Amino acid sequence: MSGGYPHHPPGYGYGPPPGQSYTAAPYTAGAPPPPQPYGAPYAAAPYGAPSAPYSVPPGEKPPKDKLQAHGVGGAPPVHGGSYPPAGGYASPFGALLPSAFPPGTDPNIVACFQMADRDVSGFIDDKELQGALSSYNQSFSLRTVRLLMYLFTNTNTRKIGPKEFTSVFYSLQNWRAIFEKFDRDRSGKIDANELREALLSLGFAVSPVVLDLLVSKFDKTGGKNKAIEYDNFIECCLTVKGLTEKFKEKDTMYSGNATFTYEAFMLTVLPFLIA
Repeated sequence: MSGGYPHHPPGYGYGPPPGQSYTAAPYTAGAPPPPQPYGAPYAAAPYGAPSAPYSVPPGEKPPKDKLQAHGVGGAPPVHGGSYPPAGGYASPFGALLPSAFPPGTDPNIVACFQMADRDVSGFIDDKELQGALSSYNQSFSLRTVRLLMYLFTNTNTRKIGPKEFTSVFYSLQNWRAIFEKFDRDRSGKIDANELREALLSLGFAVSPVVLDLLVSKFDKTGGKNKAIEYDNFIECCLTVKGLTEKFKEKDTMYSGNATFTYEAFMLTVLPFLIA
């Protein structure tokens, strides 16, 4: 695997109230301290803190790579960092409002969007976003692209504007850096243990049962290799993060429990199935 990405703000966390303990199986020696409910990283910011969720851990400098050579790194964060905007339970097919590039956006990102926006509408669709990302060696399936669009716009209109496009671009830099950090053998894949560590570094501590389900779902061989590649890693992280954020909106007591109406449950889960 080649290179990493520019350093961004510390990882997003959502720590539990004092005294709350984690009940999942302990981690092996040398791993980070046991995580808290929902997978808060140690020294995590309070529940709902505005910092970015998928960033390089403090004190670590990801290596440079091709994206930085194109001038992508170093721009100011958007959405409070590389963070999809929080959403409620409104219709996922609501209209997407026009937006503009945040001040200081790298000109290469602006040019990339404008090249994809052939009709100069101010929006690009899922296939245009897929093409724009592939021009920077970020090749994703249409499903992953649509999931990115949903989480960064909170709609299923399958269109994205300049502001959201910028957020997606910077976030993918961070996520690639994290994938490369845990792809220690440079195989282009991470196994179940590496995925567990990667998710923990992102702020999500999942149980062994959930971890097995994730590997089985996102392993392109249907679970035979028990490893996932970068594009599926992104889809896995988006799914875990999106569902966790929706759950947290209902878990107002930090208890790890929440009550959903049938409608709210369907609107929470279905967008991830139909992306």
